Amino acid sequence: MQTATNGLSPEIFRAVIDLAREAGRAILAFYQAPQAALIDHKADETPLTQADLAAHQTIFRGLQALTPLIPVVSEEDESSLVFRTAAGLYWLVDPLDGTKEFLARNGEFTVNIALVSDGEARWGVVVAPAIGAAYWGGRGSGAFADYGQGPVALPVPPAEGNGPLRVVASKSHLNAETRRFIDALGPHELVQAGSSLKFCRLAEGQADLYPRLSPTSEWDTAAAQAVLEAAGGRVLQLDGQPLGYGKADLINPSFVALAPHDAGHWAPC
Repeated sequence: MQTATNGLSPEIFRAVIDLAREAGRAILAFYQAPQAALIDHKADETPLTQADLAAHQTIFRGLQALTPLIPVVSEEDESSLVFRTAAGLYWLVDPLDGTKEFLARNGEFTVNIALVSDGEARWGVVVAPAIGAAYWGGRGSGAFADYGQGPVALPVPPAEGNGPLRVVASKSHLNAETRRFIDALGPHELVQAGSSLKFCRLAEGQADLYPRLSPTSEWDTAAAQAVLEAAGGRVLQLDGQPLGYGKADLINPSFVALAPHDAGHWAPC
């Protein structure tokens, strides 16, 4: 059951979950259309689609109506970056995380909405509209997933067995440094996933560890980090410090995300 977080009622959070699902439906309207959705490339050469912009507008207008006093920081609104601070309260949004997955039509893209307070991801919702999954959770309120049959509590216990370490790797961003880190872990099995679903695989008990030694932005990780931590997992920088928000640099440092059942089994480098 949701409890109040940062003064916001459970009803507000339920409405934000619905808003993320609405943005997912806006994305699917383009995903299922025959015409190409790609319309441009950003300055960093990442793709921009009509679906990104439609989801952004849906979320921005919805959050403004629900919580008019809380700023919205969105990947698709450069002017909103002034609200991305180390102190204070704001929504941090990636309207379409995994645009490359969207364009590849593999279904592994998400809508990410996080509530950030004083540099910490306190609550988040991740919706994967193409596969019909939603994840949400926050500090003091637990974590949940809904695959279409109603909410189930996270974490889901991992399957029994003594198999190799299950390591999540990116479908699109598995660089040489991350590959070396994974190889140094010893016997392992790769669990590939796109977008913020990598964190969700940990919370679901489908994987044990997610090392990320290539660049991510704060809006890529905040919502799913909140879900994973609400389920009992951890997201640590390589020095062992928690991954935080409102940093001087929008780009995250390297980090390792740990499943709830494995949260105490990794030592920082």
